[in-house]
Amino acid sequence: MDRDFLAELFSDFGPVTLRRMFSGFGISVDGTNFALALRAGLYFRADEQTIPQFQAEGSKPFQYQQRSTAKVVTVNSYWELPARLFDDQEELAGWARAALAAAQRAALRKRPKTRKNVKKVKAKALGIKKSAVKKKRSARKKVRRGRPSS
Repeated sequence: MDRDFLAELFSDFGPVTLRRMFSGFGISVDGTNFALALRAGLYFRADEQTIPQFQAEGSKPFQYQQRSTAKVVTVNSYWELPARLFDDQEELAGWARAALAAAQRAALRKRPKTRKNVKKVKAKALGIKKSAVKKKRSARKKVRRGRPSS
């Protein structure tokens, strides 16, 4: 699949960003990747809400073979788009919206686990105000430097 074909395929869905990825393209909207065009297939992001729709169409999850071990790996988060949708851009747009929603749900579940973010989440869960967190952090810094906190 080439870039022009993919852009035309998603014309009913709206503007998409196509980036070279592996042996094909990653397809995204506003930085959220929701589809992969690899080899001869188009794969949409799926989750527990959308996988039954793919299964009903007889689709399969994305699979690849590892070079080093020849092991076949199945990626359940991307499922092959049914071939009939290549002829129906309007219905394909609906599937693309569902795939984008699945990708956005996955992004919400997969928040960055930085130390700063973990502290914010803990403070919010405990109902601690930001100023209290800053005072506590400041006191710890003073103790580390050898100064008692006041």
